[in-house]
Amino acid sequence: MYETILYEVLEGIGRITLNRPEKFNAFTEQMHREIIEALKRADRDPEVRCIVLTGAGKAFNAGQDLGDVQGTEIDFGEFLRKRYNPMITQMQKTEKPIIAAVNGVAAGAGMSLALACDIRLASEKASFVNVFVNIGLIPDSGGCYFLPRVVGIGKALELAITGDKVSAEEAYRIGLVSQVYPAETFESDVMEYARKLAKLPTKGIGLIKRAMYKGLHMSLEETLEYEAFTQAIAGSTEDHKEGVAAFFEKRQPVFKGK
Repeated sequence: MYETILYEVLEGIGRITLNRPEKFNAFTEQMHREIIEALKRADRDPEVRCIVLTGAGKAFNAGQDLGDVQGTEIDFGEFLRKRYNPMITQMQKTEKPIIAAVNGVAAGAGMSLALACDIRLASEKASFVNVFVNIGLIPDSGGCYFLPRVVGIGKALELAITGDKVSAEEAYRIGLVSQVYPAETFESDVMEYARKLAKLPTKGIGLIKRAMYKGLHMSLEETLEYEAFTQAIAGSTEDHKEGVAAFFEKRQPVFKGK
């Protein structure tokens, strides 16, 4: 049912693969629509407890496919509001952990896409580059929001202003990615990591995402109150009851994501 992405569910993992390898998985309008639909589909599916977003071929995502907009006069503001912003917003709304499995270059909006994921895992062949400055633009698709929060304002400004390429090793050093894996075992290493997340209390993770992202914009007092609100929800889940029972019974909990 998709033309620009692949979608499959395996072992509780919803895997979304950007599938335009001949174009380094660059964005088109159709790809934006399909990513949003796949995210919504995974979020609705109780069998999906973790989402992996990756790219086919040698690249993760090279940003906007300029051929898709060639010959048109672009209102950049409306272009972002229509195509990119809904995709990034949907990622934040999705209350399941999203892993960016960065298999190759993540450039421009492709880097922003990786930043919008909750966790970033990188192949040793991965790289990140904020190419916007090379054509006189600013990082978009959440790039100005996520990058300083992930690596700090000083490093974020440096990467955005210079447009320098960041290797996987450097990305790990500055906290841009959580893990770097050998290229030959990257896919299996990512799936092993995702399987661990898929066995955790999914509802609780969704509430963690919600509270932490909201907490970025709230005072301490507001955050404390929101923690109390979300903790009341978490405390009513089946997974919480299972976790407590497993603690007293001295066994590993078996969470069901409910």
